[in-house]
Amino acid sequence: MSLGSGTELFASLVFGTIGMGYFAYGKKQANFLVLGTGVALMVYPYLVPGLAMMVIIGIGLMIFPFAAARFL
Repeated sequence: MSLGSGTELFASLVFGTIGMGYFAYGKKQANFLVLGTGVALMVYPYLVPGLAMMVIIGIGLMIFPFAAARFL
């Protein structure tokens, strides 16, 4: 992982923290969709180069469980 700036490091910290919250909630509620989304939010900053893509993917992952619950 090559975090070029402090902004990218901060964004990865924010999305990782949100992912940890999703993971804990999904584990407590036995909701594997939210649990998996939490894992994805914690891992993806290591794989995505660039701040813009990191923010776009992070927001998309944060919205995904709510959209899936509404439309499924």
